[in-house]
Amino acid sequence: MKKTAASLLWVLLAIAGAWAYVTLALHKGERINSAYILVAALCSYAIGYRFYSKWIAARVLMLNDRRATPCEVHDDGKDFVRTDKWIVFGQHFAAISGPGPLVGPVLASQFGYLPGTLWILIGVVLGGAVQDFVVLFCSLRRDGKSLGQMVKEELNGVAGFIALVAILAIIVILLAVLALVVVKTLAESPWGLFTVGSTIPIALFMGCYLRYGRVGKVREASAIGVVCLLLAVWGGKLIHQSPALAHVFGLRDITLAWAIIIYGFAASVLPVWLLLAPRGYLSTFMKLGTIFALAFGIFMVLPDLRMPAVSKFVDGTGLIIAGKVFPFCFITIACGSISGFHTLIASGTTPKMLTRESYARSVGYGAMCLESLVAIMALVAACTMDPGIYYGMNVPSAGADSAARAATVNARLQAAGSGPVVSAAAMDHMAATVNEKTLFGRVGGAATLAAGMANIFSGVTGGRWLDLWYHFAIMFEALFILTTIDAGTRVGRYLLHDFLGNLWAPLGDTKNLSANMFASGLLVAGWGYFLIQGVRDPHGGVNSLWPLFGIANQMLAAIGLCLGTTVILKMTLSAKGQGSAAGSRRPALALITLVPLVWLLAVTVTAGVQKIWHPDPLIGFLAQARSLDEKLPALEEAITAARAGGTADELAAAEAARNTNRVLHFNNMLDAAVAGAFLALVAMIVVVSVREWGLLLARRKAAALRETEAVWLPDYSVAEARPLRLAGLLALTFALGKELSGEAQLEREQQAVLECRCCEPGEARASGRGSPEGRRSRQALYLQMTEQRHKGPTHCC
Repeated sequence: MKKTAASLLWVLLAIAGAWAYVTLALHKGERINSAYILVAALCSYAIGYRFYSKWIAARVLMLNDRRATPCEVHDDGKDFVRTDKWIVFGQHFAAISGPGPLVGPVLASQFGYLPGTLWILIGVVLGGAVQDFVVLFCSLRRDGKSLGQMVKEELNGVAGFIALVAILAIIVILLAVLALVVVKTLAESPWGLFTVGSTIPIALFMGCYLRYGRVGKVREASAIGVVCLLLAVWGGKLIHQSPALAHVFGLRDITLAWAIIIYGFAASVLPVWLLLAPRGYLSTFMKLGTIFALAFGIFMVLPDLRMPAVSKFVDGTGLIIAGKVFPFCFITIACGSISGFHTLIASGTTPKMLTRESYARSVGYGAMCLESLVAIMALVAACTMDPGIYYGMNVPSAGADSAARAATVNARLQAAGSGPVVSAAAMDHMAATVNEKTLFGRVGGAATLAAGMANIFSGVTGGRWLDLWYHFAIMFEALFILTTIDAGTRVGRYLLHDFLGNLWAPLGDTKNLSANMFASGLLVAGWGYFLIQGVRDPHGGVNSLWPLFGIANQMLAAIGLCLGTTVILKMTLSAKGQGSAAGSRRPALALITLVPLVWLLAVTVTAGVQKIWHPDPLIGFLAQARSLDEKLPALEEAITAARAGGTADELAAAEAARNTNRVLHFNNMLDAAVAGAFLALVAMIVVVSVREWGLLLARRKAAALRETEAVWLPDYSVAEARPLRLAGLLALTFALGKELSGEAQLEREQQAVLECRCCEPGEARASGRGSPEGRRSRQALYLQMTEQRHKGPTHCC
């Protein structure tokens, strides 16, 4: 009876999902409720998790709970820690859910809501969640090794080196893109800049509080920090209302870009406990709280979608992301559907905490489905906005006032074949409602998402406090984007230390201040250059940099899928991997990773080729460089005329225009070279992988898995845990807070020190928590733990 009821439930769920998909695809009216997208999403996740991921776990990977995981074998209370699976789930989700799934869907909304929705849902069920699941499984079977180490062992050293280069490349482009998003959001926004800028002294206060006041009491300090952040949102309103202070905080985009570059360098060099760690704690709790609040708001309000299902811009004339829906929609929405950066998390801390192999399914596959829901919520928030405001915010414009800027955007829309939809009055009203000077030119997606979130939150509160909700959303986005910038810069610095240390040993010393400053300066110069280029780009910068990020990110995903395909092939071809099911397991099972890989390669290569050689200057880097060359003679003539009979100001303006032309020309040539390098890296890893697969299938190479020798647990270890009750959920929430804050790790290390210390009872009492010796010991442990915690990727795209 239970089985029949369960089957009926799943059939009804499938029918509901199919009904939602058909309604979304065939609806011809002006508006449709966002509930259809949410129904399609939830049904897709449920069916994909229940059936597809379960089939992969049982039939392909053959997870075995009797096989000990790395934390069971090496439990040291520090790197390898036995942890409840739901706590690991929360920690893994907090790590992979970065700004990428929020910003990408907003930018891709120019294609309409349908292409983005289909890619997010189908891509995650068949690609992104499978990638995370398989890479996590591979790392579990190899003592929690990183992606680069596993690629090097299962393929060869060349592939491992390519993986390292890919990681560095994606870090540089990622940081540049995210910094550009912050610049475009906060430029000439006194309220936003004050609120976000306040997070720096708040974080410094928290760092000193945790270091010298209440050592290691992260949740306590975070609670104080969150209150201060909310006060900073309110204080920004006072700044906005003061003309003198508003002038001070209304920085131009180029000034703000240099400020972020200086901040990134300082955050990488300063002690991790002082700035980076406190910001990380703040962003983690704010991120999770706001994401769940947004989900609650959308389910409460269920707003109508105001964007069309498919817009005119699928033909490639888009003004936000230039290029056709294939491949650019799939490059723009990377993290919400499939993200190569997730492989760094799935092969880092997470496999060192899982206590059973079967938990890799809920953590690897399930957490990615939840991140996909974040992307769906961002898409809904953007598509429920007025299209005119959406284009007014995201299409670069010029003019002395709102009417002129609206006319500029409308002219570009008309030239692209879309009618004028941007109203200067509507833009001014929206800006006044959220207490901003202007909302024109807020390219990058973050401000658009903030406006969409503000509308949803305002709907929950009866239409009140729209300005506070908007700036709260701005603070929420900018806070953990900046956290990703400083944490990513630090991780990139460690990678550079490893590389530079092979050239000259002193440069590999992470404790040496000179080496730290050199490596940090090198990395910051890399992403800072692309940031300045994006700020000066007349098309807004996002048009060129975000596709580069998508290509780099999916290139890393391709490496992860190549690894997964290789491991699955070896498992099916080796007697060791086949086990008792040797007769029924075939190499065709590798299609679960090979099919997404082929799709990703088609998308990545097509996007890379078009970004380099497309004849449209809005798309192709070389075409834009040629266009700039064609304009150069007229600029030189203007300089000559200004020298002959013009004023000094006219001459300066003409020379500035000529210099800008040359800078943009060089930038486009460099971007073309970067895209070409990405294509070359993809080609090399694919060639190496295909060669390996050919040798394995032809039986010319032994299918030798580099798994760690298995350690088997007793029979009772496979017993199922009891279902969670309310009390259990509350306890897990409390425990997750301790894990996310690092307090649990600090307590474990303290306990380990106390157990290992051989001293007299009196001496033990003297070194207790309340004594000066105990306080110094706790401080030392906290500093050591904090430094170790931020040596690897702690935040994702």
